[in-house]
Amino acid sequence: MQKTITSGAERPSTFSWTVPLILLFVFVSCTGDSEGDGELDTRKPNIVFIMADDLGYGDLGSYGQQQIKTPYLDQLAAEGMRFTQHYSGSTVCAPSRSVLMTGLHTGHTPIRGNREHNPIGQFPIPDSAVTVAELLQKAGYKTGAFGKWGLGYPGSEGSPGKQGFDYFYGYNGQRRAHFFYPEFLFREEAGKEPVRVPLKGNEVRDTSRPGFEHPGSGPPVKRGTYSQDAIMEEALSFVERQAVEDQPFFAYLPLNIPHASLTLPESALEPYLDEEGNSIFKEEPFEGGHYAAQPMPRATYAAMITLLDDYVGRLIRKLREQDIAEQTLVIFTSDNGPHSEGGHDPAFFDSNGPLRGIKRDLYEGGIRVPMIAWWPGQIQEGATSDHISAFEDFMPTFAELAGTQPPSRTDGVSMVPTLLDQPGQKERAYLYWEFPARGGKQAVRMGKWKAVRLNVSRDPESPIELYNLERDLSEKHNVAEQHPEVIEEIKQIFEEARTPSEYFTLF
Repeated sequence: MQKTITSGAERPSTFSWTVPLILLFVFVSCTGDSEGDGELDTRKPNIVFIMADDLGYGDLGSYGQQQIKTPYLDQLAAEGMRFTQHYSGSTVCAPSRSVLMTGLHTGHTPIRGNREHNPIGQFPIPDSAVTVAELLQKAGYKTGAFGKWGLGYPGSEGSPGKQGFDYFYGYNGQRRAHFFYPEFLFREEAGKEPVRVPLKGNEVRDTSRPGFEHPGSGPPVKRGTYSQDAIMEEALSFVERQAVEDQPFFAYLPLNIPHASLTLPESALEPYLDEEGNSIFKEEPFEGGHYAAQPMPRATYAAMITLLDDYVGRLIRKLREQDIAEQTLVIFTSDNGPHSEGGHDPAFFDSNGPLRGIKRDLYEGGIRVPMIAWWPGQIQEGATSDHISAFEDFMPTFAELAGTQPPSRTDGVSMVPTLLDQPGQKERAYLYWEFPARGGKQAVRMGKWKAVRLNVSRDPESPIELYNLERDLSEKHNVAEQHPEVIEEIKQIFEEARTPSEYFTLF
């Protein structure tokens, strides 16, 4: 039986997905020896983690989007599990990635803000941190990262090759990743120094800010190679190599889309242009500034997400072609809520869905993100889960799937029972976030309750807002005065859930 997804416009790499047979895939922890004459299948599942950049909860068709075409991701949700209460590690890029890598929420993880390093990169995650890549590497996995790193400048202790990745290709730092036609990307292999790989045909204009130089980082002057195309090709080659070598692998794809600048190849705009080549949306041109100018920001934002969707389709096709789909868990999510930069208006596309807030907020729209899990024959097709989960849960989840133990210090719990429809799913007592910028913010999710406290850096005793998410998903009605006993419990969590950081000061 063949099932084909099509969209209104012809797309460059459309393909058919074959609905998989339900195969008996016996997952057994590799910590024990097999006995008897029968062979015991001890294969560990491959893990592919795709993370969009600033994609909102409402930006996918499977989460209610009406104007942006995402057929492959919608198909992924139809064949897998869609999570409705999943949260990112933070409300901005670097700390969200730090939570993902360490299994520690922002009250404990080393990186809690977007602190930069001159001239390229971010403040490094320390060598003492145990990352999910290191854990899987020690469990026998080949590890590769493809996209935006953001956890340590080239050659630092936070460089990907020193944090558990056998191979890395992409942007080391976040500021350069604001532009999609850079003059070079980085390639790094474990044990070797990172090297710059020129991208053919690209020339950029410098946009350094006073006191902090970023040579070679700016809007494109000449466009030859779209960085995401190059990154995706490297990721697909990695998957194919590991399939041939028959070694379990962890492929981490932190792609840049749809982060500003809003830029992509002209051919990718076609689904959102009329017959005369104009945007199908009413447009207000973005004149530029730090981010590249864009005459059709709405069409471009939509097309970037559709291109991301196409990348996901290509990846699934590669897994099927290599006959490893049934051995591979694919996770798709976003690092935080939607942005309002480079000309994007999140309200136009309802990018945060029914949620309040966007990127840099600790309201739901800034941290609740789409999450789809796909594993043919293992994850029930068309399933929806309201299990409350967050990025710190991936460390113990992947550890369990790999037949190993997570670090003794972790803030997450394994989601394997939810993924495989098994009993025994543990629930978190609470989820915690803190964000040192914009006056300092804290938030807690505890069952149906959501608490937010603003301006913490100025006043550690600032008022706590409280919302009942079962009745008020959009966080419109602050009910703190009606529930003083809940507020007292939240105050205790705000104090106990964090350890001080000398580098990312909250209060």
